[in-house]
Amino acid sequence: MERGLGGEVHAFSILIAARNEEANLPHLLQDLTRQEPVPGGFEVLIIDDHSTDATAALVLEAAAQAPFRLRLLRLAELPEAPTGKKAAVEAGVRAARAPWVLLTDADCRVPAGWVRAYAAVATDAAARFISGPVLLTGRGALAALQGLELAGLVGVGAASIYRGRPTMCNGANLAYRRADFFAVQGFRGNEAVPSGDDEFLLHKLHAAFPGSIRFVQRAGAVVRTAAQPTLRQLLGQRVRWASKWRHYQAAAPRRLAVLVLLSNLTFPVGAGLWLAGAAPGGAVVAAWTLKLTADVLFLGPVLRFLGRLRWLGWVPVLQLAYGPYALAVGLLGLRGGYEWKGRRVGEKPR
Repeated sequence: MERGLGGEVHAFSILIAARNEEANLPHLLQDLTRQEPVPGGFEVLIIDDHSTDATAALVLEAAAQAPFRLRLLRLAELPEAPTGKKAAVEAGVRAARAPWVLLTDADCRVPAGWVRAYAAVATDAAARFISGPVLLTGRGALAALQGLELAGLVGVGAASIYRGRPTMCNGANLAYRRADFFAVQGFRGNEAVPSGDDEFLLHKLHAAFPGSIRFVQRAGAVVRTAAQPTLRQLLGQRVRWASKWRHYQAAAPRRLAVLVLLSNLTFPVGAGLWLAGAAPGGAVVAAWTLKLTADVLFLGPVLRFLGRLRWLGWVPVLQLAYGPYALAVGLLGLRGGYEWKGRRVGEKPR
């Protein structure tokens, strides 16, 4: 642990990149005031990514009353005024004073045991990167389908970490040693890719320090964030996520992305072959039933852990929709351009 200004000693520096988050930040800051105590405590750094609302003013006001050290960093005040989440995270890591940085997003909610759950895993001397679970919240069919999809990604990410071959994580809930960020040169090599501040670093740290990646499987570590309210916003978010796939250096996550896409084309491809007379209907139904059964068996424990076992009923619906949805998102992600927080990102010149 490192000693900060005023004599404080912190175990964690919590980094939150924020752009136009005046509506969400008060809820997250309130969650942080309710954290269960951990040895060394924590500080919080909000990195303002050129917000045009009252985000910065809100943080400065909260800093005067917060029971923890709360600091505001403005990207607009840094040399060359960088933009984007990677720039915000890097600025936060450089300004952090604790040996571990713990990251979430400004529109997330964290439970009272969040920091404590990470502190328990961080006692493992071999751990250098810790990934945590994320739960989507909301009402209605669209929210349930999004939540089910993300639960599957959480499960795959956790399973790959337990197998010693980490492939994915979620930037809304992770931690790593500050020194290791610099040891692997941070985001160098993929700084031009707007997305991927989480998984690119995961892959680099795994390559540099095999066996050092952990998953925190504790109820107190589950971060919640709202599902996208409309299909248009959902596609925009997923295209942003998919834009990083073609830049993966490691083969494992690329193979996994292709495998997931192909497996979810089982029903539409099988139905097409049946309609064309190239495959018997019984074989198509059997293949789809096998895929459905495998998904239910895999998702059951994940949904039980997340407290959303009722979502299992949506698995057949997601199976029917996921093939064309994943294909569309993947193809759109290859273009590399999307809109985020009112900013056009990564658009290729025409």
